[in-house]
Amino acid sequence: MAYKADTRTTFEPSRVIQPIYTGGAVDLSYDGRILATCLGEEALLTDLSTGAHLAQIEGDGEAITTLALSSDAKFLVICSRNLSMRIFALQASQDDDGTITPKLLRTLKPHAAPVVTTAIDSTSSLLATGGADGVVKVWDLRAGYATHTFHGHSGVISALHFFEAAPSAEPASKSKKRKSRDEEELTDETTARYRLASGGEDGKVRVWDLAKRKSVANLDSHVSVVRSLDYSPEQSLLLSGSRDRTAIVWDARTWKARATIPVLETIECVGFLQGGRMLYTGGETARLRLWSVANGAEVTEEQEAGTETEAIVQVLHRSHLGFILSVHADQTLLLSSLEGLSPASKSLATLPVIRRISGTHDEVIDLAYIGPDRSLLALATNLEDIRIVSVEASIEGSSNAPYFGADVALLKGHSDIVITIDTDWSGHWLATGAKDNSARLWRLDPANSSYECYATFTGHAESIGAVSLPHATPQVGSQAYNRPLEHPPKFLITGSQDKTVKRWEIGAKGKASRAVYTRKAHDKDINAIDVSDSASTQLFASASQDRTVKIWDAEAGETIGVLRGHKRGVWSVAFASTSMPALTITGEGGGASSAKGMVVTGSGDKTVRIWSLSDYSCLRTFEGHVNSVLKVVWLPVPTGDGGKSRRGAQVASAAGDGLVKIWDAQSGECATTLDNHTDRVWALAVKPPKILSLDDQESVAAPAKSDDDSAMADADDEEYGTQRGEDQLTLVSGSADSTLTFWLDTTSTTALAATTQASARIEQDQELQNHIRSANYREAIVLALQLNHPKRLLDLFAAVVNGEHEAGSFTGKQDVDDVLRELSDSQLWALLRRLRDWNANARTHDIAQHVLHALLRLHPRERILNVRHRRRGPAASLFEEDEVNGSLAKGMAVMSTKDKVQEKESVKDVLDGLKAYTDRHLTRLEKIGEERFVLLWALQQMQGVA
Repeated sequence: MAYKADTRTTFEPSRVIQPIYTGGAVDLSYDGRILATCLGEEALLTDLSTGAHLAQIEGDGEAITTLALSSDAKFLVICSRNLSMRIFALQASQDDDGTITPKLLRTLKPHAAPVVTTAIDSTSSLLATGGADGVVKVWDLRAGYATHTFHGHSGVISALHFFEAAPSAEPASKSKKRKSRDEEELTDETTARYRLASGGEDGKVRVWDLAKRKSVANLDSHVSVVRSLDYSPEQSLLLSGSRDRTAIVWDARTWKARATIPVLETIECVGFLQGGRMLYTGGETARLRLWSVANGAEVTEEQEAGTETEAIVQVLHRSHLGFILSVHADQTLLLSSLEGLSPASKSLATLPVIRRISGTHDEVIDLAYIGPDRSLLALATNLEDIRIVSVEASIEGSSNAPYFGADVALLKGHSDIVITIDTDWSGHWLATGAKDNSARLWRLDPANSSYECYATFTGHAESIGAVSLPHATPQVGSQAYNRPLEHPPKFLITGSQDKTVKRWEIGAKGKASRAVYTRKAHDKDINAIDVSDSASTQLFASASQDRTVKIWDAEAGETIGVLRGHKRGVWSVAFASTSMPALTITGEGGGASSAKGMVVTGSGDKTVRIWSLSDYSCLRTFEGHVNSVLKVVWLPVPTGDGGKSRRGAQVASAAGDGLVKIWDAQSGECATTLDNHTDRVWALAVKPPKILSLDDQESVAAPAKSDDDSAMADADDEEYGTQRGEDQLTLVSGSADSTLTFWLDTTSTTALAATTQASARIEQDQELQNHIRSANYREAIVLALQLNHPKRLLDLFAAVVNGEHEAGSFTGKQDVDDVLRELSDSQLWALLRRLRDWNANARTHDIAQHVLHALLRLHPRERILNVRHRRRGPAASLFEEDEVNGSLAKGMAVMSTKDKVQEKESVKDVLDGLKAYTDRHLTRLEKIGEERFVLLWALQQMQGVA
């Protein structure tokens, strides 16, 4: 019998783009694969090549001051403001998913003040910590105890670096005194040459001999805090960089300054390149500059200084890797290529940036799908730049393709925060509006990695809060459709805080754009604008803080309708597509909405409304959000091969309560609620269909199918609709919590799964009834336990207990005793819970006591007490040698229900419940026995009198 479940709208988060870095220390493994970053109070390990999150370590309630990753990526050290230092051992996860399992080895309190900087040596055996108390300590990383404590700095320790001195770095001592006990323990010559360089807030650099446990050099030339140290074993040089705007190269043999380089900017990080013949500096001007060690001259050409938010705070470099990683104050990480770098070069261009990684997208204000295949996403992230990220998984084995969530490009041009963005039908043209009172049109050619500003629109007196491009799709096969890059949009509509809307004509590149008309549109700020996708009648709608929405003729610039009804400002407006089915109005209005179309609005009054464009009346009002509705979009109606709609019109809304809701436009009810954000959701977009290529256009224009083929295709589409890509739409939401969630429409998949499950359930129920009728106790008991049918299982046991008893049987039937004896741990546990429930009822406790007695006689006490710990999976078969019964039991396990509360129960809980009610039943039976004795005595006395 076929069973058809009710269709229920469901969405599942398929992908999530989350922050990986929010400021603080960063470290990189020696092989350049694992990146360790600070994420608020937590630490995150990320695969630098794929962007995959490998591990996330929870914080201890305080901000992280510094972290260090060992070169072999086996240890991670995290220090926080509460003076604690946690050491984790990193192990590959048992699951073959490439993740890492961190194991806390120990928690220490290394200093009397917070740890400011740490360093791990190349062998991953020693850890150095520098605290705000001016003390430097060296630790055995594996054993967790301090081996050295150095005093000498008069301020905060700001830099540490392990290195191995050259054999002739220091002359041998001529003293023939007996060596100390500590020096006798150091028999390895290599270990005896270990040094630790430390830089402090006092501007001094000290070099400590780990073997002799004393300072061998005190380098005092800087006048400000030393921020970075590095050592070149090839040249025996030590490099120090300070905020006094200088970098000093020290000779490690004599500890004299060989060169002082005036960098003329506050230095945050320095390091050697090319075997110590070149060095790099990074600091407040956001410029990664290269210098020659021989003459102290800058090798890189003059670079434009960056802003304060782009300042370099840290640089990571591994000598064998072909790139250098710079960390910036705006939580971005840049990978610059070192290929082609030569010490003989006298002048080099800026190091090419091969990858840009956004540590966090901050507050996602708006987003839009771009590109012909919709594989990119444009983000407005509370900055003056537009970020382009990839939202398509890279092909396995392809090293050049960007991974999901990787930064692809950065659109620079605005001088203030970008508030709104919009794209045309093709995804090749992007419009942006910003607080700098200007709008820009960008020409996007992802195939050639070309992202350029095509036109700039200036004329508004205040911030531009809304922009919109025409969304009408040209005729398939036309020049405008096949070559969208050569056909820019015809116009752009902008709305501003100056309460006006402007229509701009878009001409050739480089030609000054002018406003065709300017209209005083509203009494307050304009929050949103949307252009209809109708090719015949161009309309646009403007939503404002004055609680109204106006419908305009885009050509004439005249108002043709006003939508009134919201009680607070309107944040979002969207036209329904021309293919959207009309709504049926029931009640006083009657009839149906006109084919002229509909528009949906979202307001600060927490409601979503659908309006008719025929009479501008409100058709539907959706209530459910507990905060302002910030964005609304129409969901495309999926259709099959025959053009039949699978469900009616739906609307998605995002609000300040952090929720995304899907509304059924016809019924007016909330179809589902999507929850994956912790802050207000500003941005919401539906992935549009891809542009048809020439080959796709030819396949669309192919001869039509025959009637029989069409009928068969429709039947297949009805049965296997979930496997069709057109039935699964993607919805992306962007929130103020810096998170992007990609929601996949799983309605068809859920419906098919529910139908399949219900059909299987019916078949299995029938199978169970057949076994009960034919007295197949083995199969019946197994199925009843697996299907979670306590009533039928109780009836089966009642029939056995109350029926004719066989000799030597505990329950009444020897076959039932055999089944109970051979129960698996999972089945025994399920039966014990059922007995506990039956025993609590006075009408069924007799059956429960009989079965419990049989279990206690058939199973040893140790097994019953440990059944919770040794139980096998739910698919364990009662008779593993029986392939039919085994597969049947496994099938039943899929259908079994799991109660989360019962999953937390222990054997003690169940036995305590059995004992409590057993005592109660025993007390009741004793009382009945006493009453029976009194009754019999009274009857005997009455008979004697008679």
